[in-house]
Amino acid sequence: MSSNPIKPVRQRRVFYIPGYDPIHPRRYRELYRSEGAAQAGISGYDITLSPSKGGQRYGWHVDGLIGGAEVSADFEVLVWSDIVRDSMEQGIAATYWQLTRTAWTYITSGALFRLTRLRKGPVIAALYPVVFLIVQLMLAVLVGSVIVWVGKAFLMPFLGVFGHMLALAAGLTVAYGLLHWFKSKDSKFFAYYLMHDYAYSAASKGANPPELEARLAEFTDEIAEALTQESDEVLVVGHSSGAHLGVSILADLIRQGRAPEGGPILSFLTLGQVVPMVSFLPLAHRLRADLQYLCQRDELAWVDVTAPGDGCAFALCDPVSVSVEPPVQKRWPLVLSAAFTQTLSPERWRALKRRFFRLHFQYLCAFDRPGDYDYFQITAGPVPLGVRYAERAPSPSRFEETVNKFTDTTP
Repeated sequence: MSSNPIKPVRQRRVFYIPGYDPIHPRRYRELYRSEGAAQAGISGYDITLSPSKGGQRYGWHVDGLIGGAEVSADFEVLVWSDIVRDSMEQGIAATYWQLTRTAWTYITSGALFRLTRLRKGPVIAALYPVVFLIVQLMLAVLVGSVIVWVGKAFLMPFLGVFGHMLALAAGLTVAYGLLHWFKSKDSKFFAYYLMHDYAYSAASKGANPPELEARLAEFTDEIAEALTQESDEVLVVGHSSGAHLGVSILADLIRQGRAPEGGPILSFLTLGQVVPMVSFLPLAHRLRADLQYLCQRDELAWVDVTAPGDGCAFALCDPVSVSVEPPVQKRWPLVLSAAFTQTLSPERWRALKRRFFRLHFQYLCAFDRPGDYDYFQITAGPVPLGVRYAERAPSPSRFEETVNKFTDTTP
């Protein structure tokens, strides 16, 4: 971290990196507004949102009064939802081809088997779209076949071959219509969404596609510029897939010498990370090298927060150690549990525990029995991330064994 004497944060820049999400970034502003108000009411502090003061395209301003200290924070969402939307513009047939190719990549590389040694939840989440899309296809084929059989029975005696063709056309039309209906309801099923998510990294076997590399370079420039401006802390938050993007961004920034000595404190918070889904793929050399590099650096503090109750994250799996042989000088991340079953009341936990996708966003939400993890105190409070957890021991139940088959960091 910066060699400056540690002082309370009065001004903070926060860069939020979403996961694989096609939704407009205003969603995150409204989530922060509603959940921040809820947490403030529970914990007894004040948070006020207003339009961005720094001219950010996708951001907002926060004034916090926490622990008697006034803090000003400017948020910016580092947007790659346009890349996500482009990658999701696949027809039904193309999605089934993605399914085949993605399953083949994870199975033949051995990644799927090794991922099951970490956490079953995210592996089940990865298998869900495969199974559900196959079930959809089987139902469509079954219904279409019944239509063909019934049509032939009624039409062929009167129309002969023409009746057979009509029955076949009707069956194909109904089968396709059923598949199209399932796709139109994917906001409830999430099968197509998750399939596109896993397919995006699997298509290049873990290497970043060119359009993503270009966007990461833009993000690096934005954060580097913030480190030259007036603020006490620059906090980068990576959620879900955004965690591994943040690793590469900050590794590039520090390699390039753009974390100035005497500048703002640089902090990195990863939430609900799914790093192994990418780092376990054979061509993820870049990510593995970035993990190995970043975990040694003293230019930043890196805290990784997950929870066993989040079935979509590799909870308490050290993203560095499970992915690559950790160096002797490894310092980061500090792996902590948000402990949903303790920080949410029994009533709240019962209401949420089967809402798997909602739980994956709980890190950004209010806790009605908050512990030492509080997203709003971290982002709008006076204590820098590294100081907040300086005396905190890592979770004793964390998993640190290197189980990745591919630990090489160069092609």
